[in-house]
Amino acid sequence: MRSPRRHALLVPALLCALAVLAAGSTAAIGDDVDSGGSGGSRGAGAEVARLLQETSVATHQYEEGRREAEAQRAKARRLERLLARERRNIDVLRDELGRIARAQYRSGGSLPQAAQMLLAESPEDLMRGQHALWQADLALNNTVIKSRRAETQLAADEAKASAAWQALERRNARLAEMKRGIERKLEAAQWTLQGRAEASVAAGSCRGAVRLGQRKRKSFTRAWVAPVETYELSAGFGSGGAYWANGHTGQDFAVDIGTPVRSVGEGRVVKVSCGGAFGVEVVVRHPNGYYTQYAHLSAVAVDQGERVAPGQWVGQSGTTGNSTGPHLHFEVRLTPYLGSGVDPLEWLAEHGVRL
Repeated sequence: MRSPRRHALLVPALLCALAVLAAGSTAAIGDDVDSGGSGGSRGAGAEVARLLQETSVATHQYEEGRREAEAQRAKARRLERLLARERRNIDVLRDELGRIARAQYRSGGSLPQAAQMLLAESPEDLMRGQHALWQADLALNNTVIKSRRAETQLAADEAKASAAWQALERRNARLAEMKRGIERKLEAAQWTLQGRAEASVAAGSCRGAVRLGQRKRKSFTRAWVAPVETYELSAGFGSGGAYWANGHTGQDFAVDIGTPVRSVGEGRVVKVSCGGAFGVEVVVRHPNGYYTQYAHLSAVAVDQGERVAPGQWVGQSGTTGNSTGPHLHFEVRLTPYLGSGVDPLEWLAEHGVRL
């Protein structure tokens, strides 16, 4: 007969062994998700952020080159107008030279030196006439030479301006092609990131923070900033729509998938969620007691409980959950919960941020 004490000890031992096996199985699943999904999500998120930056740089360079080309074109046009004016001046001078030559002929300027000496009333008259003719000829010759030099210089400047403009055009064409190439890669990376985000939403579990390696920025000396750097405002607070029965609860910012989303102020992350109507979302509690929500993300860049600074990236925009297209849904709330929202534009304006 078995001892009751031995049987009593066996049950806890079996339960303990089952717990260890279950924990090991859960850990293995978690490791598999991390290695196959979270790491891939982090890589895709970082790649999207990098490509967005490269697109921005290429666009800036293209616009800079385009402005330089426009300035060069304007300079070439100015030179052409100046050249045309100088040519008109030269024609006037040549006409004047012809008029003087004809006048000289009529007044005896074409007579031989001996005849002029015989017809002159005095040596002084002869010298004065010769001197006047010599000065007129010299002045006209100098003017013609100067004008021809100016014409030659202007023609060289025009050719130089034209060559510089053509070089700028070629550079702009190369930049435009580079920008298109980056955009093609960016689109593929964006939808890869979005697909992984949608898988997270379907599973109801986030894949972990996508650390984007944000550069240190000294410009964030202000306590409050806009949630995205560049944007277009779309649906506003309280507006109607098919996706919100009682009025829109936040402010939408139309931005591309993968755009870095910033915490508008100092605070602590109180929620990181990947399910429901808001899709992938982050909620931050600020020291003044208000909460801000960043929803429809494609990736999160922070962990729950983490402290964040003004302007720090908390995620990347996307179109997860009940979303009609890529955008950031931003809310300001009195509590962490839906239904306690206030107008984000008015709230940000009160904190010195005008959108």
